[in-house]
Formats: sequence, C-alpha cells, structure tokens
Amino acid sequence: MNRSKRYLLLTAFGAALVGGLGVQAVAQDVPTIDPKPSVVVRPIESHIGNTVGHSESAKSDYKRYCAGCHGTYGDGNGENAVWIEPKPRDFTIATFKCRSTPTGTLPTDEDLYNTLVRGITNSNMPAWNTFTKQQRADLVAYIKIFSPRWDKEKPGQPIQIPAEPPVTMDSIAHGKALFTKLECWKCHGPHGEGDGPSAATLTDSKDQPIRPYNFALAKDDSRFKCGVTNRDIYRIFMTGVDGTPMPSFADVIQPNDAWDLVHFLRTLQVHRHGKETEVLSTAHGVIPPYVDKNPPPANPAPAENKAPGGGQE
Repeated sequence: MNRSKRYLLLTAFGAALVGGLGVQAVAQDVPTIDPKPSVVVRPIESHIGNTVGHSESAKSDYKRYCAGCHGTYGDGNGENAVWIEPKPRDFTIATFKCRSTPTGTLPTDEDLYNTLVRGITNSNMPAWNTFTKQQRADLVAYIKIFSPRWDKEKPGQPIQIPAEPPVTMDSIAHGKALFTKLECWKCHGPHGEGDGPSAATLTDSKDQPIRPYNFALAKDDSRFKCGVTNRDIYRIFMTGVDGTPMPSFADVIQPNDAWDLVHFLRTLQVHRHGKETEVLSTAHGVIPPYVDKNPPPANPAPAENKAPGGGQE
C-alpha cells in the first residue's frame, strides 16, 4: 500500500472514530428531562365588595398577561424576569408588600385587588385599568392557587387608621425627631434621598438588591409603592413592607405620633405642593428642635425604708 492510500485510510478511520465518539459524547451530555406538570387550578374565590372572583375564570388572562413575569407556576420566574428589576412577586410564598393588614399576615382580597388597579410604581408592574372589575377579581382568586398559606390561614385584620390631625410646625418637628430616633435616615438618608449609609447593602427576602424610597424625587403625583395619600404613607410604615427591610413600626410608635412622621416625610418631597410644604415655607424652611410639651413624669425618689410609726426596721 503506497503512502497516499495509507494516509487516506488513516484519515477516514480517524474521522469515523472521532465522529462516533462525538455522537456518544453528545448523547451522554443531554439529560432526560421530564416535562413539568400542568398547573392545577383549584377552585378558589375572592370577594371584592359584591363581586365574587373565581380562579378558574382567570386562567387565560393570567397566562396571557401575567405569566411572562410571574411565571406559569407563580414563582416569579417568568421568561421576562431575567430582565426585570425589581424582580416579579413570587406568589408561592404569599408575601406581599402592599397590605392593610399587620406585618407577617396575609393581605385581604381588596389589598390584592388594589395592587392590580394601582400598579407598583418604580417597577414593571403596571396598573391593569383595562381589565373589568370581574377580571381583576378573578385574577385575585387565581393568585391564591400558588401558595398553601391561603388554605391554612385567614387574612389579617386591617389596621385602624385614626383621623389625621392638623398639619402644624409642632407636628413636623416631632416627626423629624422620630425620623432621627427610629433611624429612618440610615436607609432613606438625612434628606430622604434614599442614600443613607445602609442603602447600598439592602436586600429583599430573596437576596435581591433593593433601594430605599427617594422622597426628594416625588412631585405632585408623589406615588409610593402602595399608594399616594397621607393615609397610604401611614399604612405603609405601620404595617411594614413585607419581603423588604422596611419593618412595621406599630409596636414602637403611637398612632398620633405616626401622623407626625407622615407630616415630616412630606416635607422631604421638596418638589411637591402640599399643606406640609406650605407650613414649612411659612417658617422659611427651618424646622425648629422639637420640645415635648408633655414629658413623662420624673421618677420619684425612693421612699426610706422605715417601719410604721417612723422607727427603723
């Protein structure tokens, strides 16, 4: 066999050997993956006023409008999730930011419904105002199929919000003192710009980075994640924002004191026109130090240890 024939034979043998190994390697590298089971849509209801939502009725709407972000299985891993910050809500853990109920408890159906109506500002969650009330009620019911918490727990009792007192400089000054005492500035910054010393280190319950709210950016629309009004601000820090570092202050602040904090936080929204900024403007932008007009009584001196009648024991 001449040299050229031997070369052709070896080349063909080598190609066959490599090709065979290649086919075998590819076959070994591709695992067998069982298809995921279909979502079981349990019959669950929601109650929004006189409207009753049904989970079975929202299957098509959820698939079309919600699954791309929140995922087919409600775990927040939809095909768009990789591109979204903050990440979509994971319904399987039933932890929700916007609630009228105490921290750690499930929201009411109305809370979930209001989120669909309002959307979540500074996120990719829009206001679904193109849906009918029935569609939104059905979606609220559908969201509840993903977590067993809805089978075992009832929603919390909504917190009571007292009437708002007048906006005064005393109220604003006290709110500023509370802002310092409660260390709100560590996250939100001394001027409410979301640049406190802890801001860069904050993460949510799934270890995703999260930024504190920047009050200074707000204008007259002044939307928060969970509302727009003074009552909404009150509710936010008295219920906490579950799944985030924002705690509930219900156990450390009195109801009327909470209103003072609301009034001060509004003054941090320097581009917003409101009663709080009017009061501050009248004082030429200066918030005086807060003086407690009703300080707690001083501890009385301990009584001398004497027996009745004045004699020493």
